[in-house]
Amino acid sequence: MAASALNNASDNSVLSRPASDKVAADGTGVVRLDPWLSPFKDALRSRYSHAQKWIKQIDDTEGGLEKFSRGYEKFGFNAQENGDIVYREWAPNATQANLIGDFNGWNREATPMTRGDFGVWQVTLHAKDGQPAIPHNSKVKISMTTPSGERIERIPVWITRVVQDLNVSPAYDGVYWNPPKEERYIFKNPRPPKPESARIYEAHVGISSPELRITTYKEFTQNVLPRIHHLGYNVIQLMAIMEHAYYASFGYQINNFFAASSRFGNPEDLKELIDTAHGLGITVLLDVVHSHASKNTLDGLNEFDGSDHLYFHGGARGRHELWDSRLFNYGNHEVLRFLLSNLRFWMDVYQFDGFRFDGVTSMLYTHHGIGTGFSGGYHEYFGPNVDEDGVVYLMLANELLHNLYPNSITIAEDVSGMPALCIALSLGGIGFDYRLAMAIPDLYIKWLKEKQDSEWDMGALTFTLTNRRHGEKTIAYAESHDQALVGDKSLLMWLIDKEIYTHMSTVSELTPVIERGMSLHKMIRLITHGLGGEGYLNFEGNEFGHPEWLDFPREGNNNSYHYARRQFNLPDDQLLRYRFLNEFDSNMQWTEQKYGWLHSPQAHVSLKNEQDKVIVFERAGLLWIFNFHPSQSYTDYRVGVEHAGTYQIVVDTDKSTFGGFGRNVEGTRFFTTAFEWNGRKNFAQVYLPTRTAIVSHIRSRKWSRQADPNVFRSLLWSPRSDP
Repeated sequence: MAASALNNASDNSVLSRPASDKVAADGTGVVRLDPWLSPFKDALRSRYSHAQKWIKQIDDTEGGLEKFSRGYEKFGFNAQENGDIVYREWAPNATQANLIGDFNGWNREATPMTRGDFGVWQVTLHAKDGQPAIPHNSKVKISMTTPSGERIERIPVWITRVVQDLNVSPAYDGVYWNPPKEERYIFKNPRPPKPESARIYEAHVGISSPELRITTYKEFTQNVLPRIHHLGYNVIQLMAIMEHAYYASFGYQINNFFAASSRFGNPEDLKELIDTAHGLGITVLLDVVHSHASKNTLDGLNEFDGSDHLYFHGGARGRHELWDSRLFNYGNHEVLRFLLSNLRFWMDVYQFDGFRFDGVTSMLYTHHGIGTGFSGGYHEYFGPNVDEDGVVYLMLANELLHNLYPNSITIAEDVSGMPALCIALSLGGIGFDYRLAMAIPDLYIKWLKEKQDSEWDMGALTFTLTNRRHGEKTIAYAESHDQALVGDKSLLMWLIDKEIYTHMSTVSELTPVIERGMSLHKMIRLITHGLGGEGYLNFEGNEFGHPEWLDFPREGNNNSYHYARRQFNLPDDQLLRYRFLNEFDSNMQWTEQKYGWLHSPQAHVSLKNEQDKVIVFERAGLLWIFNFHPSQSYTDYRVGVEHAGTYQIVVDTDKSTFGGFGRNVEGTRFFTTAFEWNGRKNFAQVYLPTRTAIVSHIRSRKWSRQADPNVFRSLLWSPRSDP
């Protein structure tokens, strides 16, 4: 993350104030939050002015962003009340266009389209005897002629359903989806209110079963949603929903932006999943990929009308070197219509509650982050390396979403640390609600690979967890889905290695390796949850320490599904230790629900003791104490605490039901003494077993033992008093 004079501060009050005449109306209001941005006011003004010009142009030509973002009601297939079907497509390079499909026997001349303004082709198919001219669930394509005379056939860009028959071709077929009313899913539950604390369960429907196959939307609804609710997560982030031809791409090579992946079921099944989650009070986010697109031509956007620059930049600028994919031209009017309408479509038709934007770094910079290391210098975020069109598109997207859906959530995946990414457009920001704290999981993996436990640096750990920009909310996570991919390992695999296959049974020996691994797995998650951000994310299966990496069926593994699954049978087995980690995760989430530390001001860290490997901090009225020492337990360990009173343990990683030894009796209470310690007004003395952590809540502030300073000066433990 970028260095800033405002990092690590906790007062967000300035963000809660509405824009006023005291705040510059030229995009430089963010400078009041971060004076280090002052030298870059011209760049901030340029971005803001660029966004305002687009808003004005859209107001003047389209009637505003609200109407502009309804492109899916104009383009693609739209059924009319009288049964007619209107189909429109933007294909300015085409000299002729015809709609073909099952409905007309694939006759290239039977259903010609008419070219209108800006290269938009249109045809109206009239109902026959009250029946639509195109039957529901029948295949369709658009056939076009290019200026060279070449005939090309493509799947309609705005199609909402595509299917694949590998027995015929690896390419997808476009399908007209218009089920009769009795087959359409009707939403029953309102959207949940926007959660104050975002506890996110990142999930991939297809891998959400122990079986060696692709899981369906319905199975996820029936089997996985109850698990997520039991764990206490209040947000689900669904991956790989937008249709992608290559399953092993993890959903990041999108072919059809308006089609929900048919691998998992039909569109009505996905609606049922989202509605059922809403009924459980769970917000549902879509992992949206607007950073690039698949280069497929037969079933994608690439060269749709025969040109290489319709939705994308032409030439080398339109190709991503590492991802082998196409890059959008965010400065094009129709591309903006397509992308903004795509967001609106998923919100309106499927009732998603927001988005996690993938690959934001690629969108923000002309170099797309390739071969670039970000040092945190502010000059890296401004100048010729920034793709202002990409920045402005994200500004417009967030403005649209937050104006039309005030309870929506947007999250940015950005590795660069772009300042003002999570600041409102009115202040000159890009407008996201949260950014991902991508440095945190990298730190854990690096240490587990390279350091002994005794070498763990408490100062570096707390710095990484708290090094985030003031006023910009962060989603913290201990490990990402990328780190579980083949060739790498999950945290638990790094912690216990081969013993994950031999000693995770409760009837087998609790080896030192298993004891260490389970202890640190819980501690890493808890300190990340408490100290790392204003939201928390977990990838499915990692809550119980999934024992295998993730690898989708592909040629390199003989198209095996062995690793493309999540073994939810493991935490259900009462003879396996995975259930301990699963229940600890649940306890952690529900305790946050009760005390709300994620939406509380950032923690005050009072102790980072390198010798004792102890970290102490306070947040949301709770006292958090971590002992990372690999062998040393401490009796009557003295910790500072601001508020006097009696404290009771509410989270204990050593609890027997979490696979620990229960060395602190459940419900243990301790009281404070009115004597300054580590910069806090009081201290308490607690029992800290090795590799354990406790979180305590103040039970009463009515009484506190008074200390005799002369007595306690003689008892000072100098190593432990050094924060």
